[in-house]
Amino acid sequence: MRKTAITLLLMAAGTAAYAQNAYDALTFSENNYEGTARTVAMGNAFTALGGDLGAVTINPASSAVAGYSQMSITPSFTISTNTTQGVSPYDDGTLPYFERKMSSNRSRFNIPNVGMTLNWDTGRKSGLKSMSFGFVINKTAGWDEDVYASGQNSTTSFMGQMAAEATEMGYLGADLGAKDAYDFMPWKMVAGYQSGMISAFGGYDDQFVGASELIFTNPNTGNDEIALGGTLDQSYGRRVTGSKYDYVFNFGANVSDFFYIGANLGINTIDYSYNEYFKESAVDPSDFEINFDDGAAMYFENMKYNYAYDVSGSGVFAKVGFILTPAGGFRIGAAIQTPTLTTLNENWRTSASTNFSDNSFDGSSSSPYGENRYTLRSPMRANVGLAYTFGSLGVISADYEMCNYGGMRFDGSSYDRDYFDEVNADIRERFGTGHSFRAGLEIRPVSSLALRAGYNVTGSAEKLDVYGEAIAPVYTQNISFGLGYNSKNSFYADLAARTTMLPDEYFMPYADYIYDADGYVSAPTPEILNHQSLWKVLLTFGWRF
Repeated sequence: MRKTAITLLLMAAGTAAYAQNAYDALTFSENNYEGTARTVAMGNAFTALGGDLGAVTINPASSAVAGYSQMSITPSFTISTNTTQGVSPYDDGTLPYFERKMSSNRSRFNIPNVGMTLNWDTGRKSGLKSMSFGFVINKTAGWDEDVYASGQNSTTSFMGQMAAEATEMGYLGADLGAKDAYDFMPWKMVAGYQSGMISAFGGYDDQFVGASELIFTNPNTGNDEIALGGTLDQSYGRRVTGSKYDYVFNFGANVSDFFYIGANLGINTIDYSYNEYFKESAVDPSDFEINFDDGAAMYFENMKYNYAYDVSGSGVFAKVGFILTPAGGFRIGAAIQTPTLTTLNENWRTSASTNFSDNSFDGSSSSPYGENRYTLRSPMRANVGLAYTFGSLGVISADYEMCNYGGMRFDGSSYDRDYFDEVNADIRERFGTGHSFRAGLEIRPVSSLALRAGYNVTGSAEKLDVYGEAIAPVYTQNISFGLGYNSKNSFYADLAARTTMLPDEYFMPYADYIYDADGYVSAPTPEILNHQSLWKVLLTFGWRF
């Protein structure tokens, strides 16, 4: 369990050149379709159904199924709740850190669908009976997360781990403190050193101690040793927001009410923001005494480290699909989407501050903004579907979608080539094919009312963890339900609610750094369990004409 995402705060440990990694490629390539209230209520199992603007990005032939023009807009409201607590590293369940069970909520208004298609009837009774042209915007992914965790710790600290890492890596205080240090040294270390979180000691420029640690002489060995001074209040926070949309120009054709075909020329957009921090405060500052050569002393009080990362970009893709209605209410559909080539612009920054009882020693440091521009090729995806209609009484449908995430690729300038080669090799090794299954049901007790339910499940594409060890598959599930109203005229309205069941996340804000003589961890650093629940409510207003 401890072999989890220990890179959360360590993402900022690189130099100014790069921030993206294999996980970023997966984050920006995965889809979790939204669309209209009708498609969401039925689990987005619309590959073989069509007829709805929310389905156009799933199967372009959807527009050809409708024998009319239509337009719709869908506002939505999302509520995200995160619950965190530390995970015991001991068999007896003792919890030495982050013992508080914390909950945080985030709500967000959005518009996951807006669009219009125009239908042109050719007047023919067979062959090409109609064509449709449209422009549709559908949301394909969203990020809404607000994580907060808190507790006390008397064995390890963020600053202690930073000092141990700086010593192990052989960094020099002269380099970390240089005016241009952010140009050639790891930003996390520069921010920590220049803000006073860590400092050199013992007359050596490559030996570091954290502001939360004390140095004492072991009477048995006569060697200097370092240990945490006392109990710390620790807190971790993370906020992730953003969305991914598909903007598609659609063409569809109806051939003899038997074969429907469609094509999309699409533009995808990504807007993603990630911000996290870690705080430590002395429960009793007198436990953290820092002595000077002249006999004076001061005490550590608190610190804060922050990392911020923002990405925006757009790309292009194409998608083609068909729907076939052989006989007896059966429907078959399939679609295939080309790889998406997205140009991404990112920037990131680190900052740190440390406060002491003597304010004249307070320190702070902020990096410049790192910037980069590169391309991400998201892999081809394909989906197939089956459906059966019970006349005017209702319909049942099922979809399968697959995408080989091992085919994701970063690319940039020749200056970035070696770095991207390493990340792309990591992607090929660690990621495989992701599979999604979707199912939906609609029942019409009366002509103007529809009752709907849906389910979908997506398996993780990650095969190996950061240590190269096999990972058991985890699943993200959506359960949805809703209802729809059709007036006798052109107006219709749909309502849907969806809950998303995400796999639990285990993460470590900083890595282990205290070991015994045999190389085993003797003082485990915090591991935190994060459970997120996600609810979404959608309301579609539409008109047919």
